[in-house]
Amino acid sequence: MSYSRAFSHLSLTLAVLLGAAGCSGGTSPSPASSSQQATTTGAPSSPSAAAGAATSAAGAEICGEDPCVSVSVSGDFLLHPGLWAQAEADAAHRPAPVPTPGVLPTTTPGAPLDFAPLIAAQKPYLAQADLSLCHLETPVSAPEGPFAGYPSFNVPPQILSAAKAAGYDACTNASNHSIDAGTEGVLRTSRALDAAGLPHTGTYLSEAASKEPLIVTSANGVKVAVITGTYGLNGNIPDAPWRVDSLDAEAMIAKARTARARGAEIVLANIHAGDEYASQPNEQQTSLARALVDSGQFTMVYGEHTHSVLPIEKYKGTWIVYGLGNNLTELSPTYQVNNEGIMVNAVFAKSGGVWTAKALRWAPSLIVNQPYRWCPVASANPEPACAPAAEARASRERTAAVVNSMGAEK
Repeated sequence: MSYSRAFSHLSLTLAVLLGAAGCSGGTSPSPASSSQQATTTGAPSSPSAAAGAATSAAGAEICGEDPCVSVSVSGDFLLHPGLWAQAEADAAHRPAPVPTPGVLPTTTPGAPLDFAPLIAAQKPYLAQADLSLCHLETPVSAPEGPFAGYPSFNVPPQILSAAKAAGYDACTNASNHSIDAGTEGVLRTSRALDAAGLPHTGTYLSEAASKEPLIVTSANGVKVAVITGTYGLNGNIPDAPWRVDSLDAEAMIAKARTARARGAEIVLANIHAGDEYASQPNEQQTSLARALVDSGQFTMVYGEHTHSVLPIEKYKGTWIVYGLGNNLTELSPTYQVNNEGIMVNAVFAKSGGVWTAKALRWAPSLIVNQPYRWCPVASANPEPACAPAAEARASRERTAAVVNSMGAEK
């Protein structure tokens, strides 16, 4: 990539900001505790303007003299009619319509849409990473529509330019909804991601493209590959077996080896699987994730799909983030967990020629409405708060209990 950004660690406990550390430059306070194995909730510290240095003094506390890189991942972009109604209202600088239970909000065909305000609060978090990855769960339509929500999505492509502007560098898009709009939807989505400047993997224009792993270069020059797959396609049948990546340990490991042969230094696995609204991973998730780690080809495994936050596990020295929850979605009146998510910032260091995990931080979030917004709920977020204090605290504590339920905090 041609950009360069300072990175400050997400290193906030539930009560106290411990400090910040950089990988691609800048200066910041030293962490108050070891970050070798810890997961903590976080809020952003201010990125330094001194981007481009090799490793900051605070970064040395994490990585010592070793090369260091941080990667940010977050949950599903899952757009529903209420969100593009909000985007139309934001483009027109007027209040969004108040949701009516059981009634789908409408938009004006061809009206301008502005998704940037929905995810504006993510910018300071994404700015702290050397590489930020999003997950687009659904196909996109033409800019003027027609748009469609559940069960067969076809959503506004304007979300992609907003994601790029917020700080995302690349996206995965293998999901159970990948071919909701058929082959034409896959082709349209791929081209829209290209037009937005977002390298991507998960669905493909050609068989040749499906065989090439996505390798992106971080702000500080580290080559990172992402290998992805989905558990299924909601019973839809693709026009070709290579159109969408499926979850297959052998195939994913082979693609990881290809990525390393192509020069990838860090290889991430992205798993789209699990039981919706669950608080624990299912057997498919755990067995596949651990098989990928056992192969020795992957530096971290992370996933989404359940629309709920799932635990983080340290397995044989490798982080497995089982479920990131939702990044952006419409509020569910039934499942509170649907409205929650985490953004993970993982730090890797190179020692003896091998990249390994040095630290992992996570920041909890909520979706709020009137207006719809992504809302960070870490306890030291800047005022004014975007969610009531009691609601933010309850969500933060519920999320922390799930995230740490497989021993990650130890």
